Amino acid sequence: MAEQILILDFGSQYTQLIARRVRELNVYCEIHPFNKIPEISSDVKGIILSGSPCSVRDEGSPDIDLDSLRGRLPILAVCYGAQLMAQKYGGEVLPSEIREYGRANLDHIDLHYDLLKEMTHGSQVWMSHGDTIKELPSGFEVIASTSSVRVAAFKVQGEETYGIQFHPEVTHSLEGKNLLRNFVVGICECSQNWTSDMFVDTSIAELKEKLGNDKVVMGLSGGVDSSVAATLIHRAIGENLTCVFVDNGLLRKNEFAEVLESYKTLGLNVIGVDAKERFYEALAGISDPETKRKAIGRVFIEVFDDEAHKIEGVKWLGQGTIYPDVIESVSVKGPSATIKSHHNVGGLPDFMKLSVVEPLNTLFKDEVREVGRALEIPEAIIGRHPFPGPGLAIRILGDITAEKVKTLQEVDSIFIQGLKDHGLYDQVWQAGAILLPIQSVGVMGDERTYERVVALRAVGSVDGMTADWIHLPYEFLGKMSNEIINRVKGVNRVVYDISSKPPATIEWE
Repeated sequence: MAEQILILDFGSQYTQLIARRVRELNVYCEIHPFNKIPEISSDVKGIILSGSPCSVRDEGSPDIDLDSLRGRLPILAVCYGAQLMAQKYGGEVLPSEIREYGRANLDHIDLHYDLLKEMTHGSQVWMSHGDTIKELPSGFEVIASTSSVRVAAFKVQGEETYGIQFHPEVTHSLEGKNLLRNFVVGICECSQNWTSDMFVDTSIAELKEKLGNDKVVMGLSGGVDSSVAATLIHRAIGENLTCVFVDNGLLRKNEFAEVLESYKTLGLNVIGVDAKERFYEALAGISDPETKRKAIGRVFIEVFDDEAHKIEGVKWLGQGTIYPDVIESVSVKGPSATIKSHHNVGGLPDFMKLSVVEPLNTLFKDEVREVGRALEIPEAIIGRHPFPGPGLAIRILGDITAEKVKTLQEVDSIFIQGLKDHGLYDQVWQAGAILLPIQSVGVMGDERTYERVVALRAVGSVDGMTADWIHLPYEFLGKMSNEIINRVKGVNRVVYDISSKPPATIEWE
């Protein structure tokens, strides 16, 4: 097992960013809810306490037994974590007299302390808290301040326990990565040996031991997650893996044939199943997004189960679950609200008596891509934009028909190919088109038209948790609009979505 940093999550929107920054240092880390702390093994080299949307002064706010952690391992308490520590040991936490949100500068930095080594006077940091530490407990000392926050950072005397009231994980904290390196590499003495190549070697060895001579069946989507997961399993057990790629009638134009062809280069044993009509029948007349998702999921399981039963002796189901799926399925305060139903986490229907193997469930999306490159999977697969599990069904607002799917496939094909032809595809995290449930008036030649509206969407992101719309060139957008309207029958208006996530989501449904 790789040495690791344990991150205890109090519900902060930035917790995943902490994990990402630690991983960027080639150090493995895991996020666990504050109320579900795992047994701390000898592999754990340090602990980070996250921020929180809660106030330590509120009744019922997140709390943990810090006595069981202090002095045992180095601790870095961030924002809420720092305030919790100060309050529990006799300090005073009060509402901030002025709003402490946004950029601030460390006017005082005590460079004698290992946490702050090589940081510069005036270093910009990012504040995001409504409370502040007014008084520190006995034995706690201030090691950094801003003009308005006296206790920007503290250390507990006699132990490697630190607290900071800013967020080093966000890019607005310009030397935040340096501070995290000081903690993770310097104070916790992590060796920075967690790499893609190491992950591949370790995972294949673990899969061989776990699966032995058992047979595995896995559903492929054509996307990077399932492709990398399948390749890892294939490297471990070879022909004992059978993959199923289902055409649900909601894929991109020509995608079924193209993806099947691409998998041949990987040596995977893939069964292609044309189930378009089953899905269209199940979706007939359904407009509600969540109902559409559930119908698609149900039919997929039925089709997949039919194919799995044709394979004798299957014991395992392979899945391309990645770490954000796992994190989002575990709420700090009980069950999470349902934003959308599509993640792999949560298991199988009772009638599918298979154990689950998820070789990527500790990786973020960009880490999956790096593992794919280490496995020498073709860039055409590794570099593909994410595509929603329900496919074009959630990009067609309203009910689904074969005619609507064909229209959107044509629009999507023009847009995606246009991005590739103009060298823009790799600058975009995810792109696609949405068929809107409205029609608009237009003029073509001497005739008035009353036809469909499509929206184009292109966003930049790292892992899909947050996303900004891409400022595509006006000339390119104009060209796409002209091509779509001229080449796709039934479309006479094209709009571009300039919403970011949050508050919008990447998909429209």
